[in-house]
Amino acid sequence: MERFFKRKSTFEDSSSQGSHKVSSTRPRIEVNIDELEVDPAKRKSIYEYHINDRDIVRRRYLQMGPCQPKNHVFPTRVITGVNRRFNPKWFKDHSNWLEYSVSKDAAYCLCCYLFKDESSRLQAGAESFVTEGFNNWKKGPERLRAHVGNHNSVHARNVQACRDLMTQEQQLEQTEQDYRVRLTSSVKCIRFLLRQGLAFRGNDESYDSLNRGNFLETLKFLADNNEDVAKVVMRNALENHQMTSPCIQKDIANAIASETTEIIINDLGGELFGIIVDESRDISVKEQMIVFIRYVDSSGHIIERLLGSTHVRDTTSMSLKVAIENLLTRHGLSFSRIRGQGYDGASNMRGEFNGLRTLIMNENPSAFYVHCFAHQLQLALVGVAKENDDVGDFFVTFSQLCNIVCASCKRRDNLQYKQLKMLTDSISTDTIETGTYLNQEAVLQCPGDTRWGSHYGALVSIVKLFSPVIDILDEIRQDPKQRLEAFRVLKNVLCFDFVFFLHLMKDVLGITNDLSHALQKKDQNIVNAMRLVDVSKKRLQMMREDGWEALLQEVSLFCNKHAIPIPNLDEVYVVPGRPRHKVEEKTHLHRYRVERFYVVLDLQLQELNNRFNEKNIELLLCVACFDPRNSFARFDKDKLVRLAQFYPNDFSDIELELLDNQLQTYFVDVTSDPAFSKLDGIDELAQKMVETGRHLDYTLVYLLLKLSLILPVATASVERTFSAMKLIKTFLRNRMSDDLLHYCLVSYVEKDIFDQVSNEAILHRFQKMREHRGVLPCSSSYTLNLGSVPDDEDDEFSRVGSPNLHLDLPEQSDQPH
Repeated sequence: MERFFKRKSTFEDSSSQGSHKVSSTRPRIEVNIDELEVDPAKRKSIYEYHINDRDIVRRRYLQMGPCQPKNHVFPTRVITGVNRRFNPKWFKDHSNWLEYSVSKDAAYCLCCYLFKDESSRLQAGAESFVTEGFNNWKKGPERLRAHVGNHNSVHARNVQACRDLMTQEQQLEQTEQDYRVRLTSSVKCIRFLLRQGLAFRGNDESYDSLNRGNFLETLKFLADNNEDVAKVVMRNALENHQMTSPCIQKDIANAIASETTEIIINDLGGELFGIIVDESRDISVKEQMIVFIRYVDSSGHIIERLLGSTHVRDTTSMSLKVAIENLLTRHGLSFSRIRGQGYDGASNMRGEFNGLRTLIMNENPSAFYVHCFAHQLQLALVGVAKENDDVGDFFVTFSQLCNIVCASCKRRDNLQYKQLKMLTDSISTDTIETGTYLNQEAVLQCPGDTRWGSHYGALVSIVKLFSPVIDILDEIRQDPKQRLEAFRVLKNVLCFDFVFFLHLMKDVLGITNDLSHALQKKDQNIVNAMRLVDVSKKRLQMMREDGWEALLQEVSLFCNKHAIPIPNLDEVYVVPGRPRHKVEEKTHLHRYRVERFYVVLDLQLQELNNRFNEKNIELLLCVACFDPRNSFARFDKDKLVRLAQFYPNDFSDIELELLDNQLQTYFVDVTSDPAFSKLDGIDELAQKMVETGRHLDYTLVYLLLKLSLILPVATASVERTFSAMKLIKTFLRNRMSDDLLHYCLVSYVEKDIFDQVSNEAILHRFQKMREHRGVLPCSSSYTLNLGSVPDDEDDEFSRVGSPNLHLDLPEQSDQPH
């Protein structure tokens, strides 16, 4: 047939009225509605999308609502000799359509962007709210009212088109009640699986399959135990309306994550916040960036919440900044509200010249960077110790020992058997204490530079399993293939040097082990972290002054137990391979005590002092003046006023003078009140101020206290999310999409918020994501007034997306509003 009739190559979109033509041969690019550009100045034209995707994109933008960063610090420009800026009150007057672009400092119209056509040129200035952006703030109110126009204006017709899109009539083949039961059942199953971090799909989801996946198996279990559900789901529903397809499962997960995030954003409100960011590879070797926000809630508690995860294809600092900015903008947040940054110390994040922290501070100087305390501790105690040649050689031998002993399952089982035999012999000879929870099975841990406290746990495990490990090495020496390697490791292990450094580093890392655990708390604050660091410094200093004899005795007992020769410490040490007359004579005691014990501890103390006294030390010392312990003994008014000067956007010159007087009154008040006498940290101080209502009496002091609490201490929350990512996206589920991973992470990590999300909210958000065959009846709590329509009739439709989304049409009038 095509030989006689030429196939038509183009078709015309009726909505474009002849000005936008789309080629039918153009390849259709799949649109990810969760990655749509939020900033109105950066969006591509609605007609650049494929004709079959435009309504999907329009529906998604209407769900998200207008881009209205209400808490953004809007820049000023000189217009006709007067400094003028965008007025955030305009958002309230035009909340249904007005948008603001942070990048371009201009206003836009959401409805006109979605449904603009050729006729928009007939109205003067209409294009300025769609493509160019309006920024003549002098005439802002007049131009906004003129853009709205009367009931027959271009803007009014576009608003009507938005309403029509969201309230399309749909034909049902089942009753509304059956559809609600079917959809609710799917939502309940997805909720259960998300909370457990389980996968949805199986390899074969047909009815006769034995591996249909967790979702269908859970739905079947629910149907088997509920007759009402069994009547309308699975085989009892139409094949094309079962609400069980992978697309439906993903949309439900999307709705759940969106509702969870919305509760978090509402809880944040307009408060200032800090960000905690880290990146890690998932099982499919994709670089995933996790972003947390840290803020103080209305009751004075420190809150850290997962804002989202995103796949970053380029890990340069600029790419990370763009990704973070897009994520914040998507939730109506702005860089201008950030008051703290916390990273793990990677060069692309903490770099002083081109790092992520510098790029953000260039836009917002008040977004102070605090290096993750736990990573500083790890780098200080392990990394610096390895700079010593003897300690570095010890850790190399230690890593080789772990690799060769844990190289196979057979060796691991053999190690477990020898450990059991050792415990049995010790119990039979009554040389160890027995009782509940004593003598538990131990495993040989391998140290990791990125795992907090892993080196300490590894050293403790080798001390416990030293005898079984030596037996394993003796057996490996019988293997011709690994005989030499085992011999070399065994020779290095069975010497006094290895045992000495084993106990020395175990004691050094043990001193800071409690600090490592404390820094992994979500509600940790700067003052407590600094106090724990000071305690670690004091303990290291005490060990240097009085710990030599105890360490030497411990090492000697260990060597005698395992028949390891101990050198005579009073003898002269001979350097191997060097003539004695060219080397200064020194005893073994001097070598171990001065050149090893003192040198290692001095390096630790020096590094701790350097790392925790960087540029931000003045800021941290000022924050410490809020410490309520010992009747506010560290209170210093001048330092707290200096702290406020670090935040010029939050404290004006007049407010600084008021703060000076308010701090004096505050100090007299809290020191005379017994309720403040037993507080143990600035976090408890903030909570007590809210309980007693003093946060209303001393507003400036409480604001300064909140800014101190916002400063991040550690990236423990992000690290826990990476652990959850490994649970959700496993080797068998390595093809999970990035957006589905985001939905699962938000729901799994923020379980306490997830539990607050009602099924009704999920149903209505899901219903408005795309066109569905079924229709849910409107609920009173999820209806949205569309305003007056041309025929003076009111209309309502189910609320979805942003709570600020209103599609109000202007009243009938011949004059512009």
